[in-house]
Amino acid sequence: MSKSEWANKVMAVLRTGNTAAAIAQIKVAPTVKDLKALQAALAAPAFAGRWPDVDAAVVDNLALLSAPRLHRAP
Repeated sequence: MSKSEWANKVMAVLRTGNTAAAIAQIKVAPTVKDLKALQAALAAPAFAGRWPDVDAAVVDNLALLSAPRLHRAP
């Protein structure tokens, strides 16, 4: 799955209003690149600040995935 594909799917979930499901997906994001793609999509003028809890989840999980000891299994 490409980074934009994953981010687009999470954005689609957000557009339905299901922020809990989007946050659950963010917590199991495949890579840092995927989270950064989602972060960029959330920063677009149409979405900036619309979901503050989702923005916070992205920042938190970027920090977790960026930590040198932590990684996701394939």
